[in-house]
Amino acid sequence: MTFFAKTLAGLSTRKRPAAARRATSATDLAELTGFGSNPGALSAKIHVPASLQQKAALVVVLHGCTQTASGYDAGSGWSRLADEQGFAVLFPEQNRGNNANLCFNWFETHDIARGGGEVLSIRQMVDAMIRQHGLDDRRVFVTGLSAGGAMAGAMLAAYPDVFAGGAIIAGLPYATAGSVPEALERMRGGNMPDTASLQARLREAVDHSGPWPTISVWHGTDDKTVVPANALAIIEQWRGVHGVDADPSHQEAIGRHIRQVWPDADGNVLIECYSISGMGHGTPIDQASGYGKRAPFMIDIGLSSTELIARSWQLTASFGLERPSPAVKTAPRTELAATRGRKGAKRASGESQQVPLVGNVQKIIEDALRSAGLMK
Repeated sequence: MTFFAKTLAGLSTRKRPAAARRATSATDLAELTGFGSNPGALSAKIHVPASLQQKAALVVVLHGCTQTASGYDAGSGWSRLADEQGFAVLFPEQNRGNNANLCFNWFETHDIARGGGEVLSIRQMVDAMIRQHGLDDRRVFVTGLSAGGAMAGAMLAAYPDVFAGGAIIAGLPYATAGSVPEALERMRGGNMPDTASLQARLREAVDHSGPWPTISVWHGTDDKTVVPANALAIIEQWRGVHGVDADPSHQEAIGRHIRQVWPDADGNVLIECYSISGMGHGTPIDQASGYGKRAPFMIDIGLSSTELIARSWQLTASFGLERPSPAVKTAPRTELAATRGRKGAKRASGESQQVPLVGNVQKIIEDALRSAGLMK
């Protein structure tokens, strides 16, 4: 009933004090300063909606190379969704003094190790946001594109005790490069470490005995900048700490695209992978939904990754989501699904399964809202 409680809580919001600094649009972000020692020399932009919930969630959003915080926000629509749902958004921003192309330095060992560099700067930003705005430290999430996606993975690896979940879009696995040449090689899928090595690098990042963050992986099958082999490597790296099999338990078709799921014994999704058919390098958006707009590396495929990621983190209500028709029996073969092979080859090449709503949570929520007079 946790999701039920969070959904009802979202119906009751409060206003922040008039003196609180807040952004007024997706491209008008406030600046967060004085958040700590900032060893990574990063900047920080924030969006705190007027409708901020009590003990609201925090989403950390990391832009890709050549992008800015406000530009990625405008393209992805995170601030608009935050206004509607009452959570806060933090946008760490790279500076040209650190990287001429504004890439987060996901391939620099000192920037991805717990307790230093860029990951510590972002950790300090998170702490400041929680303190200043009374946010829920149990509902902190991170997402990013490309270099930002790789850095999102670094945050999850270095601080699994801080984040409840993460979404890596067109990113790379953790600690697989230590220089620019190695980074370029991994982006092309070259000399990728084997599964045992990938999982060891994640476990060695931190001494952690608690639950690990959930992982959502998004990748275009036609990505020539960061090839889809990286999505497979991310899954291989994270399934070890989550204790799940190599093959997904469920698979479903979403139009031409495929979603694969690795749940726990209770049906809670630990890892999911969206294979976006025919898409190149970028973040999937649905401009018609109102969340985001077309821009370089913001690709309108009629599917909003922002909306679906937020829903997977229970930041939005489950009802109203268009689900694939149960009549769909097959899914198109994609590069990500096709290369998985092994005993899941039959599922990857054709069979599509629907992921059930465990315990019919949607009906429970809707019935309760009707009883309270909040839904017809």
